[in-house]
Amino acid sequence: QVQLVESGGGLVQAGASLRLSCAASGRTFSRYTMGWFRQAPGKEREFVAAIRWINSDTNYADSVKGRFTISRDITKNTLSLQMNSLKPEDTAVYFCAATSRTYISTRTNEYDYWGQGTQVTVSS
Repeated sequence: QVQLVESGGGLVQAGASLRLSCAASGRTFSRYTMGWFRQAPGKEREFVAAIRWINSDTNYADSVKGRFTISRDITKNTLSLQMNSLKPEDTAVYFCAATSRTYISTRTNEYDYWGQGTQVTVSS
């Protein structure tokens, strides 16, 4: 059974950095795409970034390009999201997700597995 466990959220001031991690277990992820999504209060869950496990191809939402970096550690089965220059509008619950699709999907309904989420709050 696939398990995704996020960590690293917190409360920071605007301009600060945070690094989120997602520990993945339960199967071999070599052919998976893994991603980060976020959901702010009263809003739909939205795509943030995704990475192909096999070749590290990445995709980012326009709102985070140049500020966030997604990466994976194959040896530790860990997904990370380095978030720099954080803004108050980045405040949300951040979710790690995985899909067996062989392309980088940005759609929430194309991801098969989800973590429980970690809160990121950015104060102005």
